[in-house]
Amino acid sequence: MAGAAAIWIGALLGAAAPTAVAVAATLAGLLVAMMKPQLLLIVVFGVGMFAGSAANGRVAETLGAELPTGPGTVVGIARTDATGFGERYRFVVAPETWGKDGRVVGWQGPPLAVVTHNGAVVAGDRVRVTGLLRDLPDLVRGDAVAGRLVATELDVVGGAGDPVMRAGNLVRARVHTQLEVLGASPEAALLAGFLIGDITSLPTSDSDNLRRSGLTHYVAVSGSNVALVLAALWLVLGPASSRVRAIAGLGVLAVFVVATRWESSVIRAATMAALVLGARAFAVPVDAWTALGGAITILIATSGDLAYDVGFQLSVAATGGVLAGFRLFGERKPRVVWGALAATISAQLAVVPLLLVHFGAVPLLSPIANLLAAPLVTVATTLAGLGVITGVDVPLRLAEQCAGLFLGIADRAALWPQLGAPAVVAIGGVLVAVWRTPLRGIVIATGVVLGLLAAVPPGPPEEPTVVFLDVGQGDAVLLLDPSGAVALVDGGREPTILAAGLRRYGIGRLDLVVATHGDADHVAGLVGLAGEMEIDHLWISDFMDPGELLGEIMDESAATGTIISAVSSGRTARLGEFDIEVLGPVRRYAEDNDGSVVLWVSVGNRTVLLPGDIGKVPQRDLPGLQPDLMMVPHHGSATTDLDWLAATVGDTAVISVGANTYGHPDSAVMSTLESVGVVPMLTQERGDIVLPLR
Repeated sequence: MAGAAAIWIGALLGAAAPTAVAVAATLAGLLVAMMKPQLLLIVVFGVGMFAGSAANGRVAETLGAELPTGPGTVVGIARTDATGFGERYRFVVAPETWGKDGRVVGWQGPPLAVVTHNGAVVAGDRVRVTGLLRDLPDLVRGDAVAGRLVATELDVVGGAGDPVMRAGNLVRARVHTQLEVLGASPEAALLAGFLIGDITSLPTSDSDNLRRSGLTHYVAVSGSNVALVLAALWLVLGPASSRVRAIAGLGVLAVFVVATRWESSVIRAATMAALVLGARAFAVPVDAWTALGGAITILIATSGDLAYDVGFQLSVAATGGVLAGFRLFGERKPRVVWGALAATISAQLAVVPLLLVHFGAVPLLSPIANLLAAPLVTVATTLAGLGVITGVDVPLRLAEQCAGLFLGIADRAALWPQLGAPAVVAIGGVLVAVWRTPLRGIVIATGVVLGLLAAVPPGPPEEPTVVFLDVGQGDAVLLLDPSGAVALVDGGREPTILAAGLRRYGIGRLDLVVATHGDADHVAGLVGLAGEMEIDHLWISDFMDPGELLGEIMDESAATGTIISAVSSGRTARLGEFDIEVLGPVRRYAEDNDGSVVLWVSVGNRTVLLPGDIGKVPQRDLPGLQPDLMMVPHHGSATTDLDWLAATVGDTAVISVGANTYGHPDSAVMSTLESVGVVPMLTQERGDIVLPLR
């Protein structure tokens, strides 16, 4: 495990270091190790630095690649399945040729994101895509793509050429085909998650419930699934020799990794299993800790970006926690109870720091939810696997019932308290301090009660407050009134991130939702919201076509009785102590962003300007203003008129922005703000920005 820690730290540092530095560190480590072999860890550290630097370099090279933009045809290999992207689908393709105006040339270009209406593409397919290639570098599920190819025509001209890929695709297709007997139900989608880690069809609310209850790891296929697959293989092989079993097991693991689409957790579990199988084939014993350390070292050396992959981090931490828990409590009797308890609690404790870092909160009672859910997962996965293999419906129906009970547990457990870092540290400190004292029972009970109180969502603020939610690259603004009235202006890109933000402020209903315009980074987070909580009014922009995404949100809202209004300059509303006036749009504009709803919000003599994504033309159409607080338009992009910005900004400016490849916020915008003495607050740096208005 020391080597695993060394290579991991090296990869994390290497991601921020130039490649030359990483190479120098590796060579220096080799020289030192040649003179003193006991310092071999330095070499491992250097390898990690090189792997991290190389991975970071590949991403930068892809994002900065030059493309033959414009209309044309790409022939290449699909690297991912086609998944939902608004009303269309998206997948990543590795180009092999580029054709334009009847001329075709070989082009081993960088990965591209293809947007299409054809959702039948699976990873490994050879495709021919005709469309418009645009220079839009982006990250698709963490993988860098150099541009976006919007398809007008798409043909699958061949299946996967690699036999392992073909076999994995057949397994994946078999699972989906057999589960069709259950219809498009959440239970069927969950069973696909148990078997192959595919929860693309699971409703967003159920996915969020899994996260809040601490049960997400059951659909991140990993060790238990690998164990079930290998156990089934041993039954089939019967009395075969250890070497035959090992060879067959390695082949099955490769197919299983493809079928589960090489999620980081299953790669970790499969690599551990492969090390154990390979060692047994040569009668070499390998314990679980050695297998874990070896898997980490091999995988990070091969792909340095795994070091900062959240799924990989959680998988390794949980596995280490389980191994430690079994060592401490696994021998206690009854072993079934203590083993399950040790695995659940130790795994949860091990991932607590990562959950706090990446998600800001941990479920307080997650071990209880896991103890209740674990038997259901085992039974459901076994029955579903049996049904898929045999083609018999009865096991699938029984698995569906187990999956329904599991979703019920997740639904209830999602309502249980979530603890932030201060509460976790306080409870942990109390437990450590009193563990050996006679009064530890009383103190522990007191600590738990205090933790529960700390986890209770806050009530309305004592004074009118505006909250700029940290939703990444997007906008979402809350207006919170002491009476309990709430307005939400935009919702960011992700429904789960918005839902988490609303829970942080104890919001269960909304008096007003304003969708400034139809861009995904402003309204995609609103998808499904009308079904989760009561919304009285929805405002959309007049003078513009709402588009597919906002149209879907309007349909959902109308179905739940929300009053929908297309608003323009002059519309007003009173929300507790907030006076809300619409300043724009004043007319129809050529650009959708320019048609954003612009809000002037006042509480007494305090004013706020929320301008959406308007650019230079509508900015000039606004009356002369100077609010106390301004949200800088369009995430601080270069579309803002700098003279208007300098004349309009008041004492305080906020830029709602996240990690992006668009150059937001623009350097000229930042310089303009600095020139008038305003230092903007960025959600990317500060998280939620909470500003009282009295």
